[in-house]
Parts: sequence; C-alpha cells; structure tokens
Amino acid sequence: MEKVSRPQYMKSGHEKIFHQLRQDVHFLVAQLEKKRKPGIILKALVFPILYLVTYLCLIVWGNNPAVMYISYSGLGLLLVVIFLNIIHDAVHGTIFTSKKLNDWYVYLFDLMGANSYTWKMRHVRFHHNYPNVSGWDTDIEQSLLARIFPTDKALPLHRFQHIYLPMLYPLYLLNWLLIRDFRDFFNKKRTLWKLTTIPPIEYIKLFVFKSIFLLYLVIVPGLLLKVGWTHVLLGFLLMMFTASIFSLIVLLSPHANTSADFPQPDEHNQLPHDWMIHMLRTTNDVQSDNWFTRSCMGCFNFHVVHHLFPNVNHIYYPEVTGLLKEYAARYDLPYKAYSLTGSLRKHYQLLKRNGAAEDIFEETM
Repeated sequence: MEKVSRPQYMKSGHEKIFHQLRQDVHFLVAQLEKKRKPGIILKALVFPILYLVTYLCLIVWGNNPAVMYISYSGLGLLLVVIFLNIIHDAVHGTIFTSKKLNDWYVYLFDLMGANSYTWKMRHVRFHHNYPNVSGWDTDIEQSLLARIFPTDKALPLHRFQHIYLPMLYPLYLLNWLLIRDFRDFFNKKRTLWKLTTIPPIEYIKLFVFKSIFLLYLVIVPGLLLKVGWTHVLLGFLLMMFTASIFSLIVLLSPHANTSADFPQPDEHNQLPHDWMIHMLRTTNDVQSDNWFTRSCMGCFNFHVVHHLFPNVNHIYYPEVTGLLKEYAARYDLPYKAYSLTGSLRKHYQLLKRNGAAEDIFEETM
C-alpha cells in the first residue's frame, strides 16, 4: 500500500492544560514508584508461571476430561490476564527500565498465539494515535460483517449485525490468531501498510511462533493424552472462547459505543479537535473498580488515562485517574465513565443503530 499522509490534530488552548497535567502525573508517579514497582515485577513473574503450571496440569492430569477442560479454560483466562497486566505494558515500555527487556518480554505474546509485531504496529502506531478514526484505528478495523464506524458504507446484512455479531464474538480470538494476523502480513491493502513495511524476518517469526502455539496446545496434548483428538480440539476451542469473551468485555467497553465520537479528517486532513480532547471524546472509563480489576484485569477500567499517558504503567492508573477527574472538573473537560453493563449496552446500541441503511449518526454523537 502506498504510504499516505497522517491526519493532523488542530491546535488549541488545551496544550497548556495537558502540559500541567502531565507534570502533575509524573510527580504523582514518582511518589508512588518505590511502593508500586515491586508489584509490577511480581505480576511479570507470577502470571506466566501460573500459565505454565496450568499447562503442566493439562499434560499431567489431562486424561481426566474434567481436568482437561478446566485447564484449557484456565489457559484462556490467563492468556487475557497476561495480556492485560504484562504484554500491554511491555509493548508500551513500562515494565522494565530497559527497552530491550520490554521488547523481549513482548515475545511472550507470540508464544500465546498472537503476532507481536503486527499487534504493536496496530496498537501503538495506529490505535493510540488515531482512536476511532476510520481508516486509521486498526484496533476497531474489522471485516465487512461489522459496521462499527458510522461513516462506513452500510450493507444490507448490517441490519442484523446486532444479532449475529454477538453470536460470533466467541470466535474473536480464534479469528485474530489464525486469520487476522495472516491478513495483515499478506494483504497490502490493510491499514497496517499505510505506515510500515513488514521486514522479511517477521514473516519467518510469524510461521515459527504460530507453529509453536499449535504444537504445544493441540499436537502435544493430542499425542500424549488418551482422551482423543476430538476432546483436545474441543478443549482448545473452549480456551479460545473463554479468552475471546473475557477479552471483549475489556476491548468493547471503552471505545465502540454510542457515547464515543468517531471524528473524521476534513478536506485538509485535519481532525476537528486537539489531541487531548480527541482522546477524551473517543474514550470512556468503566466505573467498576475493585481488587479483581486492579490485580487481574490490568486496571482496564481506567482507560482514559492510558490513552493520555500510555507510557505510565497501569498500576498507577487509579491515582492518575483521580487527578484527571480534578482537571476535568476544573477545566470542563469531556471525561466520561459508565458502568460495565452500561458500556456494553451502548456497544449493542451502536451495532443496532449503525445497521441502519442511512447514516443516522452525527460526528459528535
């Protein structure tokens, strides 16, 4: 794909506000760092070990079908937990002070089936720079089955997307790992190719890591366990279903809903807001906040500050969000937060309304 010019953000008086907020955030993190840093490293060690132990349970005691299915479900759950708590932060360089250590740690994602090269490009270079911008936000980029952006062409089948898409969501991760990654490599019309050319070595890594993933999760259990290949394949699918449902609860709630803006560049390729306001208008928090969301879900509910400060580890998000709320009240910033059920309901409403033949959305919906 021929490289194209990037959308540009407008300038406004909010730059000074964000500069002051960033200074306050850095000061807050510095105060908390000595106490919180061990927790970051502990997660980076404990969750991968739990994944390995769960896999060993599958191999050692998996002849018992109940143990086998529970182990596969546990692997699916831990896949998402590791992604939210470790991989996501490693790709943003916030676990270790060494960039090389962070980069090496991201390969854990490859071992769990995803291609880390394309995901890093999609997530960091596209989604974080242009959330909810059609043609640039690769985290929302989907197949023709889905009409998420209200400006996209409406097809007759989209009238029913609020019915069939939730039924397909359990296949989300299976599609990502076994189809979408390959499409990004071999279809040069994909958004990813707007800003990058994939190096030849990454093609080799793609096939090597995908093979390792299927080897240890399907082939090895199928050869070692006496439950039969059918049970092993069903167990693997159960792992994918568990991970898909668990991950989509996180992925769908902060951006793809009726309360979020879907801004488009004008004829001069300029977006309608400055960078900070764009992040606030396209992102919302989830009000659920408890031990589980903080310790196991990577503070996914504090998503706004992640977009404003992607180089800050998630373990600081609760306090940073408190600071953001103070600024939002002081300067009338469009900070938004909804319950988890409310966010998911808004996502369903987005699917239903975007399924209409005519475009009923305004830019500032």
